[in-house]
Amino acid sequence: MNYYFTGLIILALTILALFVEPAYPKNEYLNDYGVRCGEFEVRTDKRETDYNYSDSSTNEQQYLSFTYRKYLGTDCKTAKENVAIKQQLELMKMCGRVNSNPSLAYNSNFDLLVSKCRGVTPARDNTRPSDSQSLWDDMKDDYKKENPDVKLMNDKLIGPSKSKLKMPPKDYILPLPKPKDE
Repeated sequence: MNYYFTGLIILALTILALFVEPAYPKNEYLNDYGVRCGEFEVRTDKRETDYNYSDSSTNEQQYLSFTYRKYLGTDCKTAKENVAIKQQLELMKMCGRVNSNPSLAYNSNFDLLVSKCRGVTPARDNTRPSDSQSLWDDMKDDYKKENPDVKLMNDKLIGPSKSKLKMPPKDYILPLPKPKDE
């Protein structure tokens, strides 16, 4: 049995594994959204043709070509402005967290982020109640006070449960299961 082919495949996969890098996730807010204005390409090409006539001559030609591709759609300036606006909106949303964490200013890994967020003070949302409850919970509590006889769905605080099952106390020890007869 010939193992050369199997060995060649293993060798090729090993060499390929040396040059392959893992795929890392990217933040969709801070990328360029596939904005491409155009591509420039340089290519060389070599063609050989063998003529098998009476003199068996060989013809060899070499080409050098330059290619520029312009993509259709919005112009490059507008596309780049749109990307910049999206990045600025994301920074505006996140700079409040960056500026409220002073330890980031001392970490050299975040120097660029801290410099971009310096001086950005986001407007605070003062409509939330001062306690940890949401506005919906406050409205629901007011409704329960006005209508004490109404049973609300998924409300554990109103009225006793109609179920006969009760929760055991925290220190209750459950019995062990009976062993199976084999």
